[in-house]
Amino acid sequence: MSPSLHITLVSEAQREPLIDLLCELNAHYHPEAPAARALVREHAMLHLLAPSAPLQLLVASDAAGRLKGLAAYAWTYSLVSPEPERRQQCQLKELFVSAESRGQGLARALMAEPARRALAQGCQRIDWPVQAGNRQGLAFYASLGARQVEDRLSWRLDPAALCALSSCA
Repeated sequence: MSPSLHITLVSEAQREPLIDLLCELNAHYHPEAPAARALVREHAMLHLLAPSAPLQLLVASDAAGRLKGLAAYAWTYSLVSPEPERRQQCQLKELFVSAESRGQGLARALMAEPARRALAQGCQRIDWPVQAGNRQGLAFYASLGARQVEDRLSWRLDPAALCALSSCA
């Protein structure tokens, strides 16, 4: 990591630049129809940056203060492992590096910070989902020493299934 790179929890002064990074993130996942900046800003202010938000948002900035990437994670507790060394868990929700900053070790630096924080809290693991087709991401995570959890699958209820299950029809 470059000595001019700083990774910190997002500050009040970084909120507006964070919106730009979140817009880039949104366009990365939805290139056919990216959300309007106003909508991304509203969501960030009301949910992601609200005092009660469960996510911790780390941002990486350069010496000039420009945001280059982010990592979002949350603390959770196990229901099945009450042992002190296993009860707290860290769930990584998102890792994103701006297109102009990729290939410079920034993602590794962003992953290292939640790892440090997890260990400091007594947390013994970080879990996260990855899209099956994200070959670069899979290779990157493997390069960190992460392993794919073979006995876990991700499931989702879409709006129609939610409605059917909750009998809202």
